[in-house]
Amino acid sequence: MKSQTVRVMAAAEEDLAVETVMLAFAADPMARWTWPHAHQYLAAMPRMIRAFGSSAFSGGTAFCTDGYAGTALWLSPGAHSDEEGLGTVLETTVARSLAPETTAIFEQMAKYHPSEPHWYLPLIGVDPAHQGEGHGDALMAYALARCDLDRAPAYLESSNPRNIPFYRRYGFEPLGAIQVGSSPTLVPMLRRAR
Repeated sequence: MKSQTVRVMAAAEEDLAVETVMLAFAADPMARWTWPHAHQYLAAMPRMIRAFGSSAFSGGTAFCTDGYAGTALWLSPGAHSDEEGLGTVLETTVARSLAPETTAIFEQMAKYHPSEPHWYLPLIGVDPAHQGEGHGDALMAYALARCDLDRAPAYLESSNPRNIPFYRRYGFEPLGAIQVGSSPTLVPMLRRAR
């Protein structure tokens, strides 16, 4: 397998990151529970990606592999997602019947989020046409090396049970499980500082 090169993305490349993450999450259990129909997903997911991860571009913590096959939007200690933007996306795109459940999921996510300074990975994805080529491994190793330089923990929520073994390989351990009503399970995971 060819070794993948990782680099920091510029703000002008945000659309390319959004496209890769959209492809990667097209069959994600939580994303598709939230927006089950293709037209809903295609309309809402770009906005959700931007709200969750756009500050990675201003912070120099948006990473990609060659050809944008893989993208990871990390938030360094002190950086945050756009909470107002997330709320707006959910309020304007989620079916009313799911609104109480999505609100409860985000409330539980906040309870698991570490209070100490940490790196947060809201989004990582590989274009399905390039999965299995080492893009995810390269992105994870690159970012975790930065976490280790800071001697900071890393945190994420896995929205797909298939990805948990991948995260465990990099030292992330499940903290619990978030599941509300008819939702799939979201697994908050922490990698302790090294």
